[in-house]
Amino acid sequence: MEGSELPKPYVVLSVAVSVDGYIDDLVPERLYLSNEADFDRVDQVRAGCDAILIGAETLRRDNPRLIIKSADRLEARAAAGKPAHLQKIVVTASGNLDREAKFWHHGVEERRPIVYTTDVGAPKLRERLGDLATVVTLGDTVDFDALLDDLGTRGIGRVMIEGGTSIHTAVLAAGLADELHVAVAPLLIGQGDAPRFVNPAEFPGGSRRRMQLADVTQIRDVALLRYFPKVTSTDG
Repeated sequence: MEGSELPKPYVVLSVAVSVDGYIDDLVPERLYLSNEADFDRVDQVRAGCDAILIGAETLRRDNPRLIIKSADRLEARAAAGKPAHLQKIVVTASGNLDREAKFWHHGVEERRPIVYTTDVGAPKLRERLGDLATVVTLGDTVDFDALLDDLGTRGIGRVMIEGGTSIHTAVLAAGLADELHVAVAPLLIGQGDAPRFVNPAEFPGGSRRRMQLADVTQIRDVALLRYFPKVTSTDG
């Protein structure tokens, strides 16, 4: 895919983790790490973006709608001439997605979700999803640099990425995140096979590079840490 002359979107990576670094446990029922106040904060951050992106595993595991819930925020977006809901995006290499998932049927009145996939996954997705989505192939593998270039050509200026593990890992390893929001919940999961925030990877600067911490906010029993991953801390 050819690069765009337009700038890449500003990337906000958002995650909620336990104190020991997990984003879920092994219980079938969904684990809610954040509290209601933090969920409202996430809704506010979403409302300031143009698009929202998740990976296929997050779609399968959580079955999210990925909509803006606040009526006031929806009205404010409309008053600003923006679509009510964000451009929804999912990334899958295999193409194994369920057309009955809530993702395809909520907040999509103004534009269809985009699925970024591979040459292998694209035919399966087009057959399975039909007119529910716009399917875009990135070639042999999912290249997030090319993905962001393509979003730039579609007028996306700010994208919020909400997981899961493989997506967070790939974006951070490629040095593509402009902001990182980590909501730390007062929980200890302690289940070795449960999904973690990131997988082992080679991250820019290695294990000794310190990211710049922008601020720390207490949201009831949750601590929100906001980092600028592309900026190296001068402290430490």
